[in-house]
Amino acid sequence: MAHPYPVREIARQAGVSEATVDRVLNQRGGVRPSTVNDIQQAIADLDRQRSQLRLNGRVFMIDIVMQTPDRFSSAVKTALEQELPSLRPAVVRSRFDFREKGHVRDIVRVLDTIARRGSRGVILKAPEAPEVNAAVLRLSEAGIPVVTLVSDLPFSKRVAYVGMDNRSAGATAAYLINQWLGERDSRVLGALSRTVCRGEEEREIGFRSAIRERWPHRALMEITDSDGLDTSVYRLVLGALDRHTDIEAVYSIGGGNRAILDAFDARRRPCRVFIAHDLDRDNRELLEAGRLSAVLYHDLRRDMHRACQIIMQAHGALDGPIVTSPAPIQVITPFNVPPEAAP
Repeated sequence: MAHPYPVREIARQAGVSEATVDRVLNQRGGVRPSTVNDIQQAIADLDRQRSQLRLNGRVFMIDIVMQTPDRFSSAVKTALEQELPSLRPAVVRSRFDFREKGHVRDIVRVLDTIARRGSRGVILKAPEAPEVNAAVLRLSEAGIPVVTLVSDLPFSKRVAYVGMDNRSAGATAAYLINQWLGERDSRVLGALSRTVCRGEEEREIGFRSAIRERWPHRALMEITDSDGLDTSVYRLVLGALDRHTDIEAVYSIGGGNRAILDAFDARRRPCRVFIAHDLDRDNRELLEAGRLSAVLYHDLRRDMHRACQIIMQAHGALDGPIVTSPAPIQVITPFNVPPEAAP
């Protein structure tokens, strides 16, 4: 029961005598279990209060840099703004640099600008590339911690990753699609925005691995390099439907779900199973309308809260080790939309 507090302070916090605290700390016995629990709780409370004192009045300017469709960046921004009150007594201020598409050099330029002007931390969603990893290294050398969001850069100097376990998500999608298709000899369309995004690549690997292992008869078709933008997605899906008359299911890894369904409608083709990611505005509406079978969801508010905490830990403002702990995956239907994802 290591601690940095005087016995008198622990006794006052727990409401017991100093002698009782001394017996518990030195494991001499003769103390009721409930009193031992009170003393342990008192130490935990003192730890929390000490962190709050360190945070009181501190301002953390954090940059959020993302290459992603607007519907997802908007959801991230909303999630962060909803979590700001829960991060008090620290004050978190944010700067946003969002782009729907672009070159790696654009992301690198933004990260290098942040390294020059300074920041308390960066929350980053970017394609995996050596140039991006090098820019993350320069941020680290400038004392600016980087937390990757949703799509990891495991070979960079980022301090942690927050988001779901993407391989498990892909395998879950494979399971759901094959349960719904049953014995139908249908082809599945996998839709990615970019294969250079590790998060999407991990989902695709998890999906294909599960299919090969458990449903080797299932035919797959893949489209990519749409950036998740509706016009590109629509064109690519039309082409896939024209080439393969047996596509009847979709695993949407990279978004653009309205465009995917519009393409099925344009060709008067049934989409019997549709698994998507994230509960943005479009997906909530499509799920409620019965156009999506299920959405694989993780709590973005939890992710943003954890990312901010990790940045504070990196600066010594919060205690505890920095760990990467992927968020649990939830399978969402119209009947179990979580309150935090409601409009």
